[in-house]
Amino acid sequence: MNALPDGDNGPPSLSRTFSPEEVNMDLTMCGLLPDRAEEIARLYREHGNWNQVKDIWFEERRANRSTKGSSQKIYRVLSSRFKNAPATLPNPSELPAVLDTCSSSRDKAQVLYLYLVADDALVRYAVHEYARRLAEDFPEPLDFSNETLTSILNQFEYTDETPFDYADSTTERWCEGLRSVMREIGVLENQQTVVGDPPSLGDTPLLVAMGYSSEEGDEEWFESPTGLQYLFQPSARWEELYNRVAETEAWEFVELHGSLQLRPTDEPYASITSGGAE
Repeated sequence: MNALPDGDNGPPSLSRTFSPEEVNMDLTMCGLLPDRAEEIARLYREHGNWNQVKDIWFEERRANRSTKGSSQKIYRVLSSRFKNAPATLPNPSELPAVLDTCSSSRDKAQVLYLYLVADDALVRYAVHEYARRLAEDFPEPLDFSNETLTSILNQFEYTDETPFDYADSTTERWCEGLRSVMREIGVLENQQTVVGDPPSLGDTPLLVAMGYSSEEGDEEWFESPTGLQYLFQPSARWEELYNRVAETEAWEFVELHGSLQLRPTDEPYASITSGGAE
């Protein structure tokens, strides 16, 4: 296929992008937790009110004798990812329908992961750094060891140019939290592994990643597809992934100004939000 991008454009570094108030270490308290995140999303679809969702969540936790402090932290972090979800991702009220189209727990984790990256500034910074490395001519391995992660965090600066500064013990817990996320989405194989590979993408996370890429970017989004890069897809895979979605009824290639471009045939997530509701 001709006139497709060559994939040289990695995402920008996010160092000096965030203020200290925008950065937190929530990942030390709560990883991806797909099952609990899905439960919260389903409660929100059913009730449409975050106050009701919170009340029901804590009532169920009390019935299961979960500790109040732990439940509060988990709810705060997980619900934040949905409350702050950008309009470029499926609305949280539609998320259960999206998850219903997933064929595996990994598919669900990959969809929920995009909400984490969109919400958590420090996770997003780290993901950008790994995606930038993947875009290089000789990409480095996806090494999520404490040593590599710490070196990446130590390059981070706030908007006022002050450096990343957390206790070593907190940083180590954050690194373990990120590795747990990488295991959920299929980058790392098991708890002993710290070096991983780009994961394969199921149909639903691929459609969500494509929709997110097109909604986040400008008309040239396919030259640097944000969603695919967040899921660590190297540029060598993009053409294959573009062809996969073009084989569905949800996306199509169009020729514009002498080059091929990919466009959704309807609203970006219509095919999976309606499909999951049927």
